[in-house]
Amino acid sequence: MSRIIRRIITIVLVLAALGLAAYALRPKPVAVDVATVTTATMQVTVDEDARTRIKERYIVSAPLAGRLARITLKEGDPVVASDTLIASIDPPDPSLLDPRARAEAEARVNAAIAVHERTATDVSRAAAGLELAQTELQRVQDASAGGGTSALEVDRAQAAAMIAIADARAADVARDIARYELDLARAALLRTTGASTGDVVWRFPIDAPVSGRVLRVFQESAGVVAAGAPLVEIGDPTDLELVADVLSTDAVGIRPGAPVRLEHWGGEATLHGRVRLVEPAAFTKVSALGVEEQRVNVVIDFVDPPAARAGLGDAYRVEVRIVVWEADDVLTVPTAALFRHADSWAVYGIRDGRVVQRDVTIGRRNALQAQVLGGLAAGETVIVFPGDAVRPGVRVQPRTP
Repeated sequence: MSRIIRRIITIVLVLAALGLAAYALRPKPVAVDVATVTTATMQVTVDEDARTRIKERYIVSAPLAGRLARITLKEGDPVVASDTLIASIDPPDPSLLDPRARAEAEARVNAAIAVHERTATDVSRAAAGLELAQTELQRVQDASAGGGTSALEVDRAQAAAMIAIADARAADVARDIARYELDLARAALLRTTGASTGDVVWRFPIDAPVSGRVLRVFQESAGVVAAGAPLVEIGDPTDLELVADVLSTDAVGIRPGAPVRLEHWGGEATLHGRVRLVEPAAFTKVSALGVEEQRVNVVIDFVDPPAARAGLGDAYRVEVRIVVWEADDVLTVPTAALFRHADSWAVYGIRDGRVVQRDVTIGRRNALQAQVLGGLAAGETVIVFPGDAVRPGVRVQPRTP
């Protein structure tokens, strides 16, 4: 009897040892990172570098040939329209008094008159367009308050009103510049009709056509200049816009009025803008990798006031995120969990501690999230950044944060 008991004990011990060995040799669960399928607000953006530029800039040029006095203005100096002296020219004598010079001066006056009349028409047309856009915006807002129209139509009407305001402002500036050029041309014509007497040569002053700051001085030193030679560039550094060149495939989805976030511009706060124009023509640009790309310029207006973006100047670099699609209550999954399987997308889930493969249908995507159209439900757990060791049936263990 004692022999049988000893054999039973031996067998039990052997089985226990084998069980312990099998347990020790069993593969350990693979540690994985996991995420939860959630419902959230989702945006799809086009991310690009942009540069600032002054909306309206004006190059003051010499209205006639002559000897230019030294220009004392420096870059950054403020100028006031019709008050600040930009430069002065001593017209040569008697070249300005010959019939050819007189005829050319008269032709410049006539051309300046025609331009001024055209800009006056542009101002009237822009004013009419602005009035129509504001009326349409008011109508859409009233309809939206009663639930008769969508938020998209309100955004479009607001964008159209902003564009109309910018067009009206540009037309006013163009009219002022045309009037200034007409005054210059008439003054130059006076010099060709005997304004000089004896040995005294009248000095021709050139005043600032618009208020702003000096952006660039082309000709600082005194010297002889030809008619039309650029002298000084003037603009308002606070009146800025942004230009971002995006891939033509991305430009197709960008619409005027689309919201824009401006980041990494040098300040702490994120600025906001709105797309004003997507240029209709593309251009070829060679990327840093040497690949030819078709790019399109997108013009963006600042929404924040100049005080919020103090320090930004002309041709500064800004990172922009142009929103091309946005929706609330979207079922999303991290893009890091997706991988291609055959001709569809798939993710790895976890069931009873083991990996299971799930085929999913994906809609919109951005850098971090993807819209789930089918295959997953809110609250399910998926594996992100799956390694080579992760495959269906493998035991896994989520990493603790």
